[in-house]
Amino acid sequence: MSLDQLKPGQSGRITEVTGSGALRRRLLDLGFRKGEVVKFIKMAPLRDPLQILLGNGHITIRRSEASLVQVEVLLGKSSE
Repeated sequence: MSLDQLKPGQSGRITEVTGSGALRRRLLDLGFRKGEVVKFIKMAPLRDPLQILLGNGHITIRRSEASLVQVEVLLGKSSE
């Protein structure tokens, strides 16, 4: 499942960052790396951009960028 498919409040562990070139490099530089836990906080009223909690930082990314980050849903972690 990709990061943009999570529901607000759900958490997931990153399994892969797809894409190529500068966009993939940007995601990696922001900290989206295999094994990291992310939490989908909320989305803007028009469904784009998305606010993500990664480590101790809140990151806002476009839905198209979030679709490049593959995650496995962490059960029981939606109320962190």
